[in-house]
Amino acid sequence: MSEIRQIEVRGGQVHNLKQVDIDIPLNKLVVVSGLSGSGKSSLAMGILYAEGSRRYLEALSTYTRRRLGQSKTAQVREIRHIPAAIALRQRPGVPSERSTVGSMSELLNIVRLIFSRLGSVVCPNGHRLAPSLDIAQAMDLPDERMGQLTCPTCGVQFAARSAADFSFNAGGACPTCQGTGQVQELDESKLIGDPTLTLDQGAVASWRLPGRNFMPKVAETLGVRLNVPYQDLTAEEKEIVLHGAKKRYPIDLHTNTGRVFHSESTLYENAYEAVYDSMQTSKSESSVKKISRFFHFSVCPTCQGHRFDPQLLTQLVGGQNIVEVSELTLGDLENWVQTTQAQLPANMQTLAKNLFQNLHTTLRPLLELGLDYLTLARRGNTLSTGELQRIQLAKTLRTETTGVLYVLDEPSIGLHPDNVRGLIHILRSLIARGNSLVVVDHEVDLIQAADWVIEVGPGSGAKGGQIIATGTPQDLTHNPQSLIGPFISGQAQIMHPKQAVVGKETDVQTQIQVQQYFNLHDLRVAFPEKQITAVTGFSGAGKTSLILESLVPAVQQAAAQQDLPAQVTQLTTNLRQVVSVDAKPVGKNTRSSVATYTSIMDHLRTLFAALPKAQEQGYGRAYFSYNNKQGACPHCGGLGTIGLDLQYLPDMEVACPVCQGKRFKPEVQQFRWQDYTIIDLLNLSVCAAIPVFQAVPAIVKQLQLLQEVGLDYLHLGESTPALSGGEAQRLKLMRHLNKKQAGTLFVFDEPSVGLHPLDVQTLLGVFNQLKAQGATIIMITHDLDLMANADYLVDLGPRGGSNGGQLLAAGVPQQLVKTEQSLTLDYLKEHYQKFGLLKDE
Repeated sequence: MSEIRQIEVRGGQVHNLKQVDIDIPLNKLVVVSGLSGSGKSSLAMGILYAEGSRRYLEALSTYTRRRLGQSKTAQVREIRHIPAAIALRQRPGVPSERSTVGSMSELLNIVRLIFSRLGSVVCPNGHRLAPSLDIAQAMDLPDERMGQLTCPTCGVQFAARSAADFSFNAGGACPTCQGTGQVQELDESKLIGDPTLTLDQGAVASWRLPGRNFMPKVAETLGVRLNVPYQDLTAEEKEIVLHGAKKRYPIDLHTNTGRVFHSESTLYENAYEAVYDSMQTSKSESSVKKISRFFHFSVCPTCQGHRFDPQLLTQLVGGQNIVEVSELTLGDLENWVQTTQAQLPANMQTLAKNLFQNLHTTLRPLLELGLDYLTLARRGNTLSTGELQRIQLAKTLRTETTGVLYVLDEPSIGLHPDNVRGLIHILRSLIARGNSLVVVDHEVDLIQAADWVIEVGPGSGAKGGQIIATGTPQDLTHNPQSLIGPFISGQAQIMHPKQAVVGKETDVQTQIQVQQYFNLHDLRVAFPEKQITAVTGFSGAGKTSLILESLVPAVQQAAAQQDLPAQVTQLTTNLRQVVSVDAKPVGKNTRSSVATYTSIMDHLRTLFAALPKAQEQGYGRAYFSYNNKQGACPHCGGLGTIGLDLQYLPDMEVACPVCQGKRFKPEVQQFRWQDYTIIDLLNLSVCAAIPVFQAVPAIVKQLQLLQEVGLDYLHLGESTPALSGGEAQRLKLMRHLNKKQAGTLFVFDEPSVGLHPLDVQTLLGVFNQLKAQGATIIMITHDLDLMANADYLVDLGPRGGSNGGQLLAAGVPQQLVKTEQSLTLDYLKEHYQKFGLLKDE
């Protein structure tokens, strides 16, 4: 029997794939490339991963399968020789405030176990016990002795600490902050919005919260004057406003119509109580957001922000407590391991070796991916996109498996070009262990390192879904059908035509100084206004800290005439508005579509409600929305699908048998505008819809904007949460096109996420259009094409963490690569040279 060398896919038709037949080599690094929406992820995730994982799970017991998420059966006629599959999704979500590098990477789980088994403990009378097997085995003792230790000095019995006792998300949490490291305190300065106003004019900001607008009337019955500026009230009156007793009083309420309502028992809430009571009763997200403005967070006074119960700090491993170990960088953990092993008795070395081997296995891929500068205690919500992606990647790749198919969706997201080389090394090591890799990616260096490349296209949406080229990277450079080939060979045109700036004063700068914030120390940076600036640097160099956490809030708070963020000591700017655009999904659920996200759906409902037949039958706008009960299919509630629980088989999602997936009540389909039902119109692509709506300028304008940002292949009814990161960014952007943007700062965090190099050119066209309207654009990026096209470049480094936070270079990119040196500029210089844009001198 001949050796099996490839996965054979026949008749693949997931999403826009058109009966695709393709062979994927096994035990090779295979990259799938193509434009956004071409069908790459449909092939990799929708077929290869879905079938690989489903077939593996089918070999498990019914009991196990019911407790594991199972993929649906892929829409493919036949697929042969597919191994068990593991997937890495495209973009990690933003971690919660309780997440740290240690908890996300699961390193802290091992550290907690090490502290419970190898720790030196202190008895209640203060006697320290050296590490011993008695301590290590205390939690495993039978009967009433379980978890009990006896001090050899004073004989007192006390409880040993388990691994769970060292968790700040469980028993080891600080009692004051419950393990968050922060306490929420009411900011007294925000209770009185403007002391020059009277109470009638709204001087007490907390009385403007919902349901508190009549508090001034209650205060008036207590002797507080309402027509005097707050600052001029007597001390007694201010005391009533701020600290008056929470009691019920009779008051008269006057309406706008002149009527008077008398209440015998109206509860008085002073300025403080109004906030606290609102916080307890508010449930909506918008209300909680309003109330949160009255609070500020400060470091917990009990644990000093370290999250752990201070009582845990007496237990030591290697001479350090769990807080001190949590503050170590990942690169320093090995030194701690060596110190600990040297201090342990001989009879504990075997146990220690097993524990530390587990630690090393988890730690190794994180170090190989260049995260040695992070500490275990670093908050997860302060990490950059690249750091989050690499932690997720390390968790996926750390198991030394053999014979597995790894399907990775954009693993290069947020990675500096230097990190990409480390990523390639990791992927190669997986291949060497006998695994197969299918990687969806647009990073040219990664594609160039592949054994085999599959290109899907030629276009997006209905124009995609076909295999247009396959072969080695070198093969593609000679294939006229290949879209990525010219970018591999250096023959592509990567420079987008520059756009002239409207108006004057194009040399004006926004200047910011950040004093102390993470690894930024007295950093001064200037950004040219009405220009496109690329902020670059190694992951962890301080880009997010500088832009998203310092510059953006500083500009917003300066425009609102509020105090600057604590770390910002100086800001000089003409900017008055900030639009921050990221790649997070658009819409919260499948009810959100391209038509509902734009104003197209509103206009469609108006068109259909205006039909004579609709008016005759009393069908208003509500009947032409699948989000309203008047128009939604009663069986599926307007979702278009229903879920079927098949017991031990994977749950199935099928088209609603009543509306056939059309979402609307059947009777809504009787109404036609220009011979189209509303369902027909929602099934049109943007491109196909433009000629249909030529007589409706409001809709055509929206469609043309979608076309300008390169999304003309999307269907009007397409679910927005399912869009890729790049598509989501461009959809958000279309709202801002063709408007004057003077004084507006646009900030993009990794705008090339999920974008083919040709899509990047489309994005640059959008950026230049915004620039032409007077916008100032700052993009945090590792994409060399975006750097090359920027008007200005700010490079931070030289590396990450404590080795970053410095301004290495600032200026015009083409000039910087000739005069300055940094890790980023070295790669950019090579990029210019590859495409013949910078001749060797």
